[in-house]
Amino acid sequence: GIAGCCAKTTIAPLDRVKILLQAHNHHYKHLGVFSTLRAVPKKEGYLGLYKGNGAMMIRIFPYGAIQFMAFDQYKKVVIKKQLGISGHVHQLMAGSMAGITAVICTYPLDMVRVRLAFQVKGEHKYMGIIHAFKMIYTKEGGFPGFYKGLMPTVVGMAPYAGFSFFTFGTLKSIGLAQAPNLLGRPSLDNPDVLVLKTHVNLLCGGIAGAIAQTISYPLDVTRRRMQLGAVLPDSDKCLTMVQTLKYVYQQHGIRRGLYRGLSLNYIRCIPSQAVAFTTYELMKQFLHLN
Repeated sequence: GIAGCCAKTTIAPLDRVKILLQAHNHHYKHLGVFSTLRAVPKKEGYLGLYKGNGAMMIRIFPYGAIQFMAFDQYKKVVIKKQLGISGHVHQLMAGSMAGITAVICTYPLDMVRVRLAFQVKGEHKYMGIIHAFKMIYTKEGGFPGFYKGLMPTVVGMAPYAGFSFFTFGTLKSIGLAQAPNLLGRPSLDNPDVLVLKTHVNLLCGGIAGAIAQTISYPLDVTRRRMQLGAVLPDSDKCLTMVQTLKYVYQQHGIRRGLYRGLSLNYIRCIPSQAVAFTTYELMKQFLHLN
């Protein structure tokens, strides 16, 4: 949970800008990543960069906790079952299942966070987290209203979480096997266990994040569009996953549509995953889990 919160707070301003750009907010749609980062504080003050971050923290603590815990549990099950797979494929499977589990458990909080982050000062439809929950529940069909965009999220999360854990686990085991003295050090809580040095951990986490993001990004754009739903003028064109993918592709193409904001996503995702994996490894030592 702490690993998730540290990671997301590090990149909260970039997350806000990403949502504004992905869904073509009319105040900022003519701007690029860096010009939006400059424009938001001018229009909404510096706290505007952290809009929706309260909802993010409420969501990300259980999300991070469930994801990391589920990964460890699924990995044990997959290895125990000996499903006829070799090497690090069990990490890929366990990571995918952990990501899906965490997403389903915390999705309504993500929905509320996105709605809050998309608002611009002076045009507030939602007054806060509880008000947003009430409004979505009463105006958008009760409980199912909180799960708009769940399908692209699950479809996108499987490769994202899978490749994230897979890449990090593979890099970690190769690094410790090939150059234990150069890249590793004894764990603080158990000298018999070798762990990566902090800067190597950060690097491996960053590479894992970059690879995972590239594979799953178009589905992230689709999810955001579907989550914003009623807030967007063209919401009737984005009712299903396939419809939304087609619509974004036809209107904006691949680079300006399906991959809009990807450069920003590298800037936000690489440090986010680096901090998440590094904090998780440090917390394991701090809580004597090795």
